[in-house]
Amino acid sequence: MPEADVREEKNFHLHIPQTNEVYPLKGCNNLDWGLKNRLSQIFDPKTNKTVMLAIDHGYFQGPTTGLERVDVNINPLVPYADTLMLTRGILRSIISPSFGRGIVLRASGGPSILKELSNEQIALDIEEAIRLNAAAMAVQVFVGGEFESQSIHNLTRLADSGYRYGIATLGVTAVGKDMARDAKYMRLATRICAELGATYVKTYYVDKDFDTVTASCPVPVVIAGGKKLPELDALKMAANAINQGASGVDMGRNIFQAEAPIAMIKAVRAVVHDGVSPEDAYDFYMTEKGGKT
Repeated sequence: MPEADVREEKNFHLHIPQTNEVYPLKGCNNLDWGLKNRLSQIFDPKTNKTVMLAIDHGYFQGPTTGLERVDVNINPLVPYADTLMLTRGILRSIISPSFGRGIVLRASGGPSILKELSNEQIALDIEEAIRLNAAAMAVQVFVGGEFESQSIHNLTRLADSGYRYGIATLGVTAVGKDMARDAKYMRLATRICAELGATYVKTYYVDKDFDTVTASCPVPVVIAGGKKLPELDALKMAANAINQGASGVDMGRNIFQAEAPIAMIKAVRAVVHDGVSPEDAYDFYMTEKGGKT
């Protein structure tokens, strides 16, 4: 143990009041220290934004295009992601434990694309999330779906266990094929998730009135990338979402199905974290693409 300090002179800085930093992430200042620390692994503290790389599609789709070999196609992208959203199976079998940023574990599942997708159950217990050092658990919520109440109960049960141990819960809004993908629905779904305990929410960007979605949701909103778009369109979507109050993007296919995936994730980062215009980010993408990245 260290030797005792016998010096008499001490400086208690009596003229400086103690201050406490306000945690700037929307709606999160009153959370416990450990939970805020984990959120800081998801949202870059310099910008309070995130570029999440979603690679969890296999939990209901199997080896979708671009994810046939996660070790080959995804590992090169990992250094450029703020966060990985994935299943525990892929995390354990492929992702290096040296990855030092946020892990968001897919925590609901059950049906495949061959069945009714809203019939999900909790597929991960809190002890597993703790073992895997997860920053958050992601649960699909099917507002308006056949199994709406079941999916919402999945969210509330995960939120209860997450708050107990300081792990965030990501509510992921799922839009059924017969539902209108508009701001009215997104406001409904994101607000329900937030009201019932989600630490932050993932939803789809809509062209009209998306700012009302982020304004009416009291916790951070990140947008889903959705289906593969032309690269410039995907960058425009990301920029529009950020400019209308989103706290980040969770992109999968628009990155790993791009012609130059590393160049694309770099371009998305430029839009989200640096405020680069989508046109300039696309020019950057084309330059990087020419370098075969």
